[in-house]
Amino acid sequence: MHSNLDFLVQLCIILAAATFGGYVSKKLGQPAVLGQIIVGIVLGLFSLGELRFIDNIAQIGVIFLMFIAGLETDVKELIDSGKSSSMIALGGVLMPGLLVFGGMYLLRPDDIGIALFMGVISTATSVSISVQTLREMNQLRTKQGISILGAAIIDDIAGIILLTFVVAAVQPQEGMSIGSTLLNIGLFFGIAALAGYGLTKLSRYCMGRFNLESKIVTYAIIVCFALAFLSEELGVAAITGSYFAGVMFSMTPHRHKVSHEVNKIATVLFTPVFFVSIGMGVDLKAASSAIGIGSIFIVLAVLGKLIGCGFGAKMSGFSTKEAIQVGVGMIPRAEVAIIIATLGVKMNVIGDKELAAVILMVLVTTILTPTLLKLAFSEKKVKTKAKLSA
Repeated sequence: MHSNLDFLVQLCIILAAATFGGYVSKKLGQPAVLGQIIVGIVLGLFSLGELRFIDNIAQIGVIFLMFIAGLETDVKELIDSGKSSSMIALGGVLMPGLLVFGGMYLLRPDDIGIALFMGVISTATSVSISVQTLREMNQLRTKQGISILGAAIIDDIAGIILLTFVVAAVQPQEGMSIGSTLLNIGLFFGIAALAGYGLTKLSRYCMGRFNLESKIVTYAIIVCFALAFLSEELGVAAITGSYFAGVMFSMTPHRHKVSHEVNKIATVLFTPVFFVSIGMGVDLKAASSAIGIGSIFIVLAVLGKLIGCGFGAKMSGFSTKEAIQVGVGMIPRAEVAIIIATLGVKMNVIGDKELAAVILMVLVTTILTPTLLKLAFSEKKVKTKAKLSA
């Protein structure tokens, strides 16, 4: 009997660890997310058994996190930041891609496939860590925060298209054609735009006619999960679908209620489990076995995002300090990089050593980003408050 309830023990341990890690991290003046990831790494050293249920909760955690980010997005500001987000994303794809490709090609001139694949892996951004850190610092709705979100979405799509090109070049028989990939991406955004238009019209029609207050949060979560599933099925990350679901509800009169209620649900259970599970997923043995190639890869990948995204932000009219903040916010890589690397191993394009280097990069960028963001925004808080009061 007890074996069917093992997941309850796992959940108790993970939530207790997340609470402790978050508390200690905040006491030390760091974002709670950093402590949650570190306790996850420690827990990963012990065997907690089959973690499928925990993985599912973690997946819901990141979906909720991006849904809340969408709810907190000002659509007008998001549209206004379209040009700057595109320039930041362009720099964030080209610069790390070229730097890592060049570095890996110099290390392994006999195998261009490895260099190409590692270059594509370095373009992937995972903003879930940046989003949570910026939310903790009340900086998500600043010009920089909105540009980071917009750039990350473009980044995600550019990474998928790049991966399709590289897979087609390295092993033409593998994967989808470039045409069908672009068609699926277009299809998703078409459906999302139609759903968003329909939702705003419906919410205005229902205002005053029906009392939706008691059920609106349930409806919002249904739409969030449905769009997350649809985007994943069409080859776009699930978090992109959930983010757009949040953006849709941000344009309805129920925005604040949905944001408040989902935030309560997410922060009590789902998002702490997600950040602890990121740490638990880190294989320290594998990461330590690739310190040589991994160190070079990390330096090039971090510099690529910092320089590329920072330059894109600077060219869009951001100050030097703001450009650095945007560059730092685009540094972290997590699940997307590992998924692409695992695909590369399955296709025999890269080996276990390169996969370990990617894991090491995920570990370092995950731990570094919250602290770097706090440093980058440290003098910004007073200015932001002054702007808001003005």
